[in-house]
Formats: sequence, C-alpha cells, structure tokens
Amino acid sequence: MAAILYDVRDGIATITINRPEKRNAMSFAVLGEFIEAARRAGADADARVLIVTGAGGAFCAGTDLSDLASRPPENRGLRGRADETDRWWPLVTCMKPVIAAVDGAAVGMGAEFTSQCDVRIASTRARFAWNFAQRGLVPDTGAGTWILPKLLGRARALELLYSSRFVDAQEALALGYVLKVVEPEKLEGEARSLATSFLQGSPLSHRLIKELVYQSETRDFGQHMDAHTAAMKTCFASEDHREGVASFLERRPAKFIGR
Repeated sequence: MAAILYDVRDGIATITINRPEKRNAMSFAVLGEFIEAARRAGADADARVLIVTGAGGAFCAGTDLSDLASRPPENRGLRGRADETDRWWPLVTCMKPVIAAVDGAAVGMGAEFTSQCDVRIASTRARFAWNFAQRGLVPDTGAGTWILPKLLGRARALELLYSSRFVDAQEALALGYVLKVVEPEKLEGEARSLATSFLQGSPLSHRLIKELVYQSETRDFGQHMDAHTAAMKTCFASEDHREGVASFLERRPAKFIGR
C-alpha cells in the first residue's frame, strides 16, 4: 500500500501518513512523497482546505531510525538548501488552511509537522514530544526552534525542547497548542467540520491572510503594513470580493473562485 495517501472530497484534501506498522515514521523516501503530496494539495484547484493525519492510531513517530542508520552521516537530514522552504516546511508553504488531526504519537518530525499546520485538533490519545536532544540533534525541520516558541512562548518551548518530554492531549489543550480534544472516533468528523467552516471563506483571502501572518515574523511593522495595503488592493480588485458583497446583499451563499 502507498505510504502517503491523498484524497479530495467536497473541497477538502486529506493527506494520510500510512505506515501503521512503523507508527507512521518517516523514511527518506516517504518524506519525499509527503512533501510532494503537500505540493499537490497546494496546486489542486479542487482542494481548498488540507487535513493532515496518520493511519492506525498514530500521527507520526518521527524519523525512521533504521532508515537513517543506513545512510552515511553526511547524507542525513539535509533535504535541500536552506532557502528551499517548501522542502523544510511543506505545510507552511501550502497556501491553504492546513489542519492537523492528531491521534496517538506525534514525535520528533511528527511533532514538527503538527507545528507547521495552522490549526491542530487532537484525540484523547494524542501525545507530542520534540525528542531531538535525546538523539543528539536539533529540531529537524526548524519548526521547533522558529514556530514553536511563537506558539507557546520562548520559555515553554525551550522547556519542551530541552527535556524531550511527552505532552499529552489535555496539556496541549491547556497550553493552547491544540484547539480541541475529542475522542478518537470523533477526530475525523471534527477535523472535517472545522475544514467545512473554512470553506465558507474566500480562497484568495485565505492565501493572503496566511502569507501576511507567516511573513510578519520576518518583517518590521512598516514592511508588514506595506504588504497589508498591497493585499487589500488585491482583494478590492478581486472577483471574490465582488462575490462576497453581492452574496451578502442578495442574502445567498457566496460562490468564491479564488481570484
């Protein structure tokens, strides 16, 4: 069976990591497939929201260490140049809303991928750990040292990175890392319900909002406002804006086309 499954239904794409016998750990080959699936979702006109999940009661147990051990040290880890962001952060660079539906362990690279998602929903069985220090490593996509401190604050992120300890679903909820915790059998439905609520908005607006939010991390206020006003001009000139106004005045659901 394919190690990465891709499905689109009713405007919602789902990427499923499908190596349950390995708790969905990532080999180099599977990671390449995962990156390509994220690119596919970004380019897929039928997909307006992306859900990322794992099969068999686990999200992703991180890097497949048996696969890693088969590679010489100089060929491990680095999957591209530092400026090839879509190879390091495939879910951030997918310019659509991305939801993590986390059941079971999200460890190492798996935890990193949850940080790259815009929103996280967890089952009661979910557990998160950034255990890189226990392997003599730093967080392998860079999300743990860049995104995680912005989500949790520097001190809390460093405590998790230094200790490598597991965070269960309820603690993740208390920390604000996950939006909601549900029973495992309700996880898929909750993720799709959230994704469906996102479908009410303009795909153009979603893309611009995501760009503004993530790029604000590297811009000063003036640069952010320059980008903001440019985005506003794009919106006011768009078909989606005209449709949004017309649908409100005509009291009907909007039919956005993403431009």
